[in-house]
Amino acid sequence: MTNAELAIAASTIWVVLAAILVMFMQAGFAFLEAGLTRMKNVGHVAAKNVLLFGLASLVYYLVGFGIAFGDGGNGLLGGSGFLPGVDDLLAVGSAPFSWFATVPAGAAYLFQAVFAGVSLAIVWGAMAERTKLWVYFAFGIVFTLIYSVVSHWIWHPEGWLFALGMQDFAGSTVVHYQGALAALAGALLLGPRLGKYGTDGKPNAIPGHNMAYTTLGVLILWFGWFGFNAGSTLGVASGEHIGYFAYVALTTNVAAAAGALGGVLTSWLVVKKPDLSMLLNGVIAALVAVTAASGFVAPWAAIVIGFVAGAIAVGGVLWIESLGIDDPIGAVAVHGMAGVWGTLATGLFAVPALASNLATGAGGFVYTGSLRQLGVQALGLVAVGLFTFAASYGALWSMKKLAGIRVDEAVERAGLDVAEHGMWSYPEFYIPVPGGYGTESRGATVSPGLRHQATAPASALVADSS
Repeated sequence: MTNAELAIAASTIWVVLAAILVMFMQAGFAFLEAGLTRMKNVGHVAAKNVLLFGLASLVYYLVGFGIAFGDGGNGLLGGSGFLPGVDDLLAVGSAPFSWFATVPAGAAYLFQAVFAGVSLAIVWGAMAERTKLWVYFAFGIVFTLIYSVVSHWIWHPEGWLFALGMQDFAGSTVVHYQGALAALAGALLLGPRLGKYGTDGKPNAIPGHNMAYTTLGVLILWFGWFGFNAGSTLGVASGEHIGYFAYVALTTNVAAAAGALGGVLTSWLVVKKPDLSMLLNGVIAALVAVTAASGFVAPWAAIVIGFVAGAIAVGGVLWIESLGIDDPIGAVAVHGMAGVWGTLATGLFAVPALASNLATGAGGFVYTGSLRQLGVQALGLVAVGLFTFAASYGALWSMKKLAGIRVDEAVERAGLDVAEHGMWSYPEFYIPVPGGYGTESRGATVSPGLRHQATAPASALVADSS
């Protein structure tokens, strides 16, 4: 084995391991969303995360990978690599995926597919507890295609934003901002959950059922983010630096740590309590923000980016709620607003030597005094924002007009677990279960129609609940 072959082997191991870490983030999103929603919808949340990761993986294999990274395209779309075969996926640095010169195309597919799955997972946070199951499938296909187009713009050498030098190391714009834009479109079209806003227009708190789940979800996401950012080196070396992924992991970690402080301190100042959900949102927002910057900035800048992102998460969640937009998970603020900040912050703080090492763009304003890189970053945000929001809103609006995207009121009150899946995630709290604990006393607080055998059809349970 030559030195070059050994480097490819080592890089392939690293990229596949990083992809596995990113896939594990699906568990993090499942726990995060389940914890922040009510127990009557937990099974629906869990099913949605697994089903949609499978859907994204297949759509991305069939067409998404070619749209994003296929050779022979133009500034807007890739032109080959659709339904790739054995030879296509085993090749290194060869058509139709010649951009991947450090790992086989199969490893590149796996890494990019799990990214598509993460972006899709973000979408549903703002649409939780009131969306019909079929919408996840239909819009999941549409959004995976939208995601692939923007991936080509920013991450492929033929992409028009790549050619301008836009810096988005691991996806603050491509993954998180896009997911948040689609989430916003869905939240606007769905409207708020029942009871979220009173007759006076003021928001009512709808607490999640398990903050321990939420905390576990955030810790899993923090863990998985080392694959997300550090894996985006796509090899064990980047430019002149061997082991550059370790540096990226460091900037990722210090930003997340600063985000925890930014979130909790801002919460203390604004809502007068060190709210746990705001602390956790601060961590995620910081990770989102540093995703664009992690390969381009110094550690001190990563700390600044993370701390500010934590503060943005708190203010953003409260502001979005005040506008009458019901976002149960805070996806629009945490992934959208923090994604915007991280993308722009890269244009401020990018170290010229690191930009040169990655052969992408130029140094940021702080080092060069030039606003050019910041301008490129802003242009990218505007272009991606217009395209993604318009396409997402148009697709969901069409689905709403054709078949409706929101469940009926009776279904929403009963919970999507029983209505969509014919089961309860916590059956002892709703129906008598043989061997349950305290079922009888708790069952007295549930409507008589729901206190019958667990084998009753879901349709009957929903009807009884109304």
